[in-house]
Amino acid sequence: MTQAQRFREMYEECYPHVLAYATSLVGRQVGEDITSETFTVAWRRVRDVPRPALPWLLGVARNLVRELRRKDSHQYALAAEEARRIGRSGGADTGDVAADVTDREAALQALASLSDADRELLTLLAWHGLTAKQAARVMGCATATLTVRLHRARRRLEKALQTASVPPAPDARAAHLDDHKGALT
Repeated sequence: MTQAQRFREMYEECYPHVLAYATSLVGRQVGEDITSETFTVAWRRVRDVPRPALPWLLGVARNLVRELRRKDSHQYALAAEEARRIGRSGGADTGDVAADVTDREAALQALASLSDADRELLTLLAWHGLTAKQAARVMGCATATLTVRLHRARRRLEKALQTASVPPAPDARAAHLDDHKGALT
């Protein structure tokens, strides 16, 4: 296989995942730039890219984001729209839509309340589908270290989910309004 064929195969397989990862860290527009730069690095170092390529590419993207943040002190927000898009593309709608929206809102609130490091770790495994070993490579640590961090991040997420404030269900709001309507008349 030639270098060009190897690169094309890697690009076609990994581009959506690298874009989603970069976007989740820095937003859509900057995420596209980071993704382009990641594949530029991959092209230059195509012989050095291991198989599977995704953890290596995500590590490059992560380093590029860190470099960008060092140069610019302004912090970038998590791209919630991209996360929602990835979540929606997962499967068929078979449940209560209102409950699903409420659950998703609570999960996003809980995730947003976590530190950047916890959020990145959890999304690498849950949204980007990496194994613990692959995520450890992206994060630049040993698999055992990542496992401990993951355990702690999951505990913090669980606590955040328990305290996430979501608006009451529509039926509860309607009952609340009916109680007050009698007092007004």
